[in-house]
Amino acid sequence: MTDDELKALVAGLAIAQDRTDEQMQRTDAQMLRTDEQIQRNAIAQKATDEQMKRTDEKLERIGIMVGNISQNQGAVAEEFFFNSLKDTQTLAGVHYDFIDKSISRTSNGVSDEYDMILVNGEDVAIVEVKYKAHEKDLDKLLTKKIDNFKKLFPAYKDYRHHLVLATFHLYNEVKERALQNNVIVLQRKGDVVESYLPGQQ
Repeated sequence: MTDDELKALVAGLAIAQDRTDEQMQRTDAQMLRTDEQIQRNAIAQKATDEQMKRTDEKLERIGIMVGNISQNQGAVAEEFFFNSLKDTQTLAGVHYDFIDKSISRTSNGVSDEYDMILVNGEDVAIVEVKYKAHEKDLDKLLTKKIDNFKKLFPAYKDYRHHLVLATFHLYNEVKERALQNNVIVLQRKGDVVESYLPGQQ
């Protein structure tokens, strides 16, 4: 290799080194900007996490409040219908010997709760109380509630079973379907209870 070729090679290496140094400076600057952005993102993420935690806490409190309101409304409805029936113990023209409320029973792996039952020597009325009755409430009464009742209260197997849906409000479609399925509907009307009997619409 000649002197001129060596000088040219060294000069080329110096230029390449300068370019590499410039590229490394640009890369370092870009990495610095990326690091700064990552730090800003971490700060923003922390703020978002804190806000989400506060939001979750608020939603939990709201859920508890809504649940309490629903339970309170249900308790008000149960108390109203119990008080409406306890003095006369008469429902749909049938007199009953006693009325019980808030009955829970478990037997052979089956558990259920009943808002009220009324009993005489031949009849038992199974009363499901809802502040606002929906289709699913009627379905549950017609299936699970009556099936479980027969398992949990075998002493009443030979009695006539009367299903009753007591509510402050329900849609006409639900009322019509209840009556078609021989369910007695008790509905609040002002301060009194109005009875709707199957076959007498």
